[in-house]
Amino acid sequence: MKLLYFFLLLFLPFIGKAQPGTEIYLLDMIVKNKQIELSHPVNITNHKGYDNQPCFFDGKPLIFYTSGDSGKTDIKTYNYETGVTNNFTSTLANEYSPTVTPDKKYISCIIGAKQDLGKYPLEGGAPIILINHLKVGYHVWIDNDRLLLFVLDDSANNSLHYYNLTTKEDQIIAKNPGRSLHKIPDEDAISFVEKSATKEWMIKKLNYKTMSVSTIVKTIQGQEYLAWTKQGSIMMSDGLKLFYYEPAISNDWKAVILHDTVPAMKGMTRIAMNAVNNKIAIVVSE
Repeated sequence: MKLLYFFLLLFLPFIGKAQPGTEIYLLDMIVKNKQIELSHPVNITNHKGYDNQPCFFDGKPLIFYTSGDSGKTDIKTYNYETGVTNNFTSTLANEYSPTVTPDKKYISCIIGAKQDLGKYPLEGGAPIILINHLKVGYHVWIDNDRLLLFVLDDSANNSLHYYNLTTKEDQIIAKNPGRSLHKIPDEDAISFVEKSATKEWMIKKLNYKTMSVSTIVKTIQGQEYLAWTKQGSIMMSDGLKLFYYEPAISNDWKAVILHDTVPAMKGMTRIAMNAVNNKIAIVVSE
């Protein structure tokens, strides 16, 4: 026990510093002749450290994202019309996973070591804590009351929860979900990845009116991050290239066209698009 206590004293200050170095690239996006093309890449972070979890604000030229050094993270904004970066939060607590609330008055996020879910007023001010009895990793809003939550059950297990803030209804939808949760365009549904030990992972959807779960397609092998175009296509990366899948048209993943101006982007993970689908943000390794 004394040895364990000594170990914790020695190494606890370094826990949380192991976040991988990442950057966020912003690219122009067009859909042309039933193909997706990307061009004009800009490294919007250009910062040695952790820059991840981009989120567009519908109606404003803003991207919210998580940025940190040495285990300390805050939420920043990047204005892609002016090229200006600002801190949205600058607190003692760590914040992660910025998400615009349905009423567009707040940015919800994960706060602190307990990983509470809270929301900061868009115009500034102290956070409002929404959930403090679950260890939340990621979330997506259904409406102003309901969410889907990626919850850390323990050190080895995670689960996907349907949660109602008003009624406190808490229903487990799936075990071992992926981190990428998204509303599906023009459907009363949320997509999520259901993982398995074989890495034959499935993209599934929860119809939140009927509370039924169905399968859409297999992921690109071993990948969990995706995004939806407004036309209803899914985009994913294998880490080096980008692909898209059109549920209503084809059963195959097709390659996204990257123009010559786009540099090799290694370690691609998270993807986010603005509402009009002319901008896309991609997280890559440094």
